Amino acid sequence: MPSPGCPPPHPDPRTPSLALPRDSCDAHCHILGPADVFPYAPERTFTPLDAPKEQLRALHHHLGLDRAVVVQSSCHGHDHAVLLDALRAGGGRLRGVALIDERTTRAEVEELHLAGVRALRLNFLPHLRTPPTRAEIDAVLERVDGLDWAVQLHVHGRGITALEHVVRALPGRTVVDHMGRIDPADRQALRSLRALLDTGRVWVKVSGVDRISRQGPPYRDAVALAASLVAHAPERVVWGTDYPHVNIAGDAPDDGLLVDLVDRIAPDPAQLRRLLVTNPAELFDFPAPA
Repeated sequence: MPSPGCPPPHPDPRTPSLALPRDSCDAHCHILGPADVFPYAPERTFTPLDAPKEQLRALHHHLGLDRAVVVQSSCHGHDHAVLLDALRAGGGRLRGVALIDERTTRAEVEELHLAGVRALRLNFLPHLRTPPTRAEIDAVLERVDGLDWAVQLHVHGRGITALEHVVRALPGRTVVDHMGRIDPADRQALRSLRALLDTGRVWVKVSGVDRISRQGPPYRDAVALAASLVAHAPERVVWGTDYPHVNIAGDAPDDGLLVDLVDRIAPDPAQLRRLLVTNPAELFDFPAPA
């Protein structure tokens, strides 16, 4: 049985009215199972409903998305079989984000890189795992040395302020997932996030508006926060659906609505193309857009 907070996806997502540019990318989504083929990790902290690669591909076709970045879910742990399977079947339209630790070998990392992984994720949310120590972070960075992977941070609220010194010390590019999951009204957390963006090495995913909104659909407060970040650093923002929306309160959002909100997050056509096409191609090493 799925854990609380793991509802089924929206049963009938609307067809977006926003026509997306060619090579638009969902830069944050997950593939889960099927569990009878890709079992969930015994040490997982939640059990989701299956959301296999075929289901994700059908959704992207419905939404008009050509590319995607699949993030390894903690419910699969450090067994990347489900991610490798998706990347190898993706025909070049997918990239991946791995979950590795000090037990991961360099050979495993190189296999992931060859398949299309271009980033690793560090979870600082206690409901997913014990936050990594500095020694663990250094061990992970050593495993990927020379591969030019980005480091994705999964933090919550004031965590972005507490970890600001850690982020500044990381080499290369760092990506803050879901706008740091900050409260849209938290000015201190927003100042920390903007200060990190101003370093020129930090990117942010303006995803997860449904997670952080205090207002519910159409998430005006979180959309306004996302729009402010796009205006602040238009060259270092990407967007994603976060499908299939695990560990949430209430029902899963309408992914068609999430796509239509992108027009409010990046109202200028040049900003929108950067957000959906140019920036994810640069960050995740897709072929240059046409």
